[in-house]
Amino acid sequence: METETMLASLGESIERLNAAAAALERTAAWMEETGAVGKITAAVEGREQELLRKLEAAEQQIAELRAQAHRASPARQTVPASTMQLLAKQGLSTVDSIQAETLDAALTGLSLEQRIAVKAQLMRAGLLAR
Repeated sequence: METETMLASLGESIERLNAAAAALERTAAWMEETGAVGKITAAVEGREQELLRKLEAAEQQIAELRAQAHRASPARQTVPASTMQLLAKQGLSTVDSIQAETLDAALTGLSLEQRIAVKAQLMRAGLLAR
């Protein structure tokens, strides 16, 4: 009994699939006859060309911006007052031309976390190279 029900259900599913396949074949044939396929293809290709042009323009703009950023010096070279006070306590009063060795020597009395924080702030301000 159960097998018969499954076979009947399977037969119905096969019939529905055959009907759907036939409908798809008729739709495809109609689209080819009316030229709809060519129109759709042309629209997709036109959109693809437009997107490629936009992508190329965006890539060019990104390259130009990267070149400008590379040429320009950091616009903002300010360091928080707390960092300046910490550096002043360590004997550094100006940070305009600080060298890595001088900075390391001045920060030896600080904890590791404080040294990392000071160097990170100096790097964000553009006053210390990586």
